[in-house]
Amino acid sequence: MIEPQKKIRESEALNLYKNLLLPRRIEERMLKLLRQNKISKWFSGMGQEAISVGVTTALSDEDYLLPMHRNLGLFTTRGVDLYTLFCQLLGKADGFTGGRDRSFHFGVPEKRIVGMISHLAATMPVADGLALASKLREENFVAASFCGDGATSEGEFHEALNLAAVWELPVIFVIENNGYGLSTPTNEQYACENLVDRARGYGMRGVKIDGNDVFEVIDAVSEAKEHALRKGPTFIETKTFRMRGHEEASGTFYVPDEKFEKWEEKDPIDRFAQWLKSEGIVSGDDELQKIKDEIDDRFLPELERALEADEPVFDHQTEEDRLFSTVNLPEKATEDNASSEKRFVDAIQFSLRQAFEQDDDFLIMGQDIAEYGGVFKITEGFIDQFGKDRIRNTPIIEAGALGCALGLALEGFKPVVEMQFADFISCGFNQIVNNIAKGQYRWMPPINITIRAPHGAGVGAGPFHSESPEGWFMQHPGLKIVVPSSVEDAQNLLYSALHDPNPVLFFEHKKLYRSIRATTPDHCIPEELGKANVVREGSDATIVTYGMGVHWAQEVAKRYADQGTEIEIIDLRCLAPLDMEPVSQSVAKTNKVLLLQEPSTTLGPMSELSSLITEECFEKLDAPVMRCSSKDMPVPFSPKLEKHYLADNRLEETLNKLLQY
Repeated sequence: MIEPQKKIRESEALNLYKNLLLPRRIEERMLKLLRQNKISKWFSGMGQEAISVGVTTALSDEDYLLPMHRNLGLFTTRGVDLYTLFCQLLGKADGFTGGRDRSFHFGVPEKRIVGMISHLAATMPVADGLALASKLREENFVAASFCGDGATSEGEFHEALNLAAVWELPVIFVIENNGYGLSTPTNEQYACENLVDRARGYGMRGVKIDGNDVFEVIDAVSEAKEHALRKGPTFIETKTFRMRGHEEASGTFYVPDEKFEKWEEKDPIDRFAQWLKSEGIVSGDDELQKIKDEIDDRFLPELERALEADEPVFDHQTEEDRLFSTVNLPEKATEDNASSEKRFVDAIQFSLRQAFEQDDDFLIMGQDIAEYGGVFKITEGFIDQFGKDRIRNTPIIEAGALGCALGLALEGFKPVVEMQFADFISCGFNQIVNNIAKGQYRWMPPINITIRAPHGAGVGAGPFHSESPEGWFMQHPGLKIVVPSSVEDAQNLLYSALHDPNPVLFFEHKKLYRSIRATTPDHCIPEELGKANVVREGSDATIVTYGMGVHWAQEVAKRYADQGTEIEIIDLRCLAPLDMEPVSQSVAKTNKVLLLQEPSTTLGPMSELSSLITEECFEKLDAPVMRCSSKDMPVPFSPKLEKHYLADNRLEETLNKLLQY
């Protein structure tokens, strides 16, 4: 028999029962709609309601909740509007995502609920960021992140728990161990006896509870919140059972019958009903039926209304406007006319410092960026000026740091994440392209995140420290991709990226850090991202490029100018948004175009440019669009090999071919 640790009033007990019953009754009706083909998919939480309801009951409205598939009771207990909720579950226009995402893949910012994505455990580092915001501002809220037993094998699970422990963050990790990851039983998922055994390895408090006892859940979470605000995270393993399939189509044929019989006796709603009767709070089944009828009267009209609601209608401009939030750049400085000579690396440091001095909401995270100043010394001296709260060393956790940045951004911070080398961005690919890039399109408010990534070859660093992965992200709408080529652009475009309320990937070429210099104003000049520049006028052919390619193009253009051939050079500066207007104008003028890039040929950024130019400027061309790229191979370590790998080794040969066509 379940019992609360503290005395509970009859009204509270009845309200708790109603909160348990509401998601069950909704689910029963949704399963009927599924059989009628009125909804496409359903992830059942039957038998697990005590976890969602208990956690939400124990926490305040200021605490964040980061649910997963089986947490319908979390939404209903926190008082999410039922009509909008049903529209979301039915894929209707009035749902939280307007039909842009499915079922429980949504958040409700005003209710402090952060929605899941299909990539399990991906929101767990986000909980770290929310909790860090609470700690930095001393606001005393916690973040409760839900996770199933299956997702505890994911890398982001480990990164999130490790970071929370290291930074002593007010996070509660709620693990719903229902025995199966889809069909894989727990004995095939992990070797430890209980998942909570892992807590000791992370250096955090761990507790194991009966997840079907709502009072035990409430007590455990209440204690975890108190602990979180004083000492750091708690790992709660809730033992429960999934009474239906992973989703309805998968069935339960792989589960032994005796397990259903065992857990049916522990049904959280039946147990609570029995307790209500034993305590004399309800007189019998007739009174319980009245409560059930009351619950049905509460939600059924909203469900019927949602069933009749409008389907989404595609409007291109509306959908496109969802990708990015409006940019309001800071005003340009006018009072200071001072300027100084800076290297590329100095300009980046200058831009960061100015932004950090102006706005305390900026902070930066990365490996070895604090006392050490980063491997390229960009943040050298920052910790003395801005302190450890804002200049934060992370463990080696690209995904964890990026997810944490998303949580901070949702709380109004302006986080910067430094990838030690751009090559390592692959370890955070999921967070960037699934959590961050798609966030605003789905349901999120503006998320100001700047990801800095030192990229590029030519420095003899080998295949894992020389990549140019900027093109990987061009096919993922929702990201801005900036690649400066000059000292001035490094300074001003980074400053603009830092103030853009949208996710920006900022690629900095390592070879340019200390090899170029220029005199620039001692204040940053903000500008709209996504504008290409004509950096050299010409009439005989156009080279379109960016980053290091601009310097290669300028060198070859000077040699051709001595022979009477004038090459026009366009610096794209941004790969997303892509500015095609100056490209089209230049092609119309020179009628020949060469696309120059440092990445390898196949599916590099210039493949997209080639297609666009062919589609939009075909009648203006006097020669095929030609590409000059690095070889389709990993970047070799030996400088002699690397020289022949890089595109500039073939630039003059390719340009001659174009001019002679």
